[in-house]
Amino acid sequence: MTPVTRREVLGLYRKIFRIAKKWQSASGQIEETIREKEYIKNEAKTLFRKNKNVTDPKLIKQCIEECEARIEIGLHYNIPYPRPIHLPPMGLAHKQGRTLRHQEKLRKISKPIYLKSHDEVS
Repeated sequence: MTPVTRREVLGLYRKIFRIAKKWQSASGQIEETIREKEYIKNEAKTLFRKNKNVTDPKLIKQCIEECEARIEIGLHYNIPYPRPIHLPPMGLAHKQGRTLRHQEKLRKISKPIYLKSHDEVS
């Protein structure tokens, strides 16, 4: 990891914890605010620890973009949790074969960047 990339990653980590410190839930309830602050901190710790050994520059860039997207979406909607995606169900494909593999590939491609790591952790 280059010094510039390292600085950028550590800056994002600090930014997340600053956001968590100032976070207010949309409802304004104290219990919910505390729960959301803890979620933000735990999610950041889990994802950053999971990716600490990543050395591929393209993958590092992808992780940084995902982090920035999740920060922006969370601040915009005032929701710390990843926003759900609505994809059509895979009920039309056979249980095996090319059609199923093709649909799985399309689902993987159509998944937004801010949800790439969410399913792996949750």
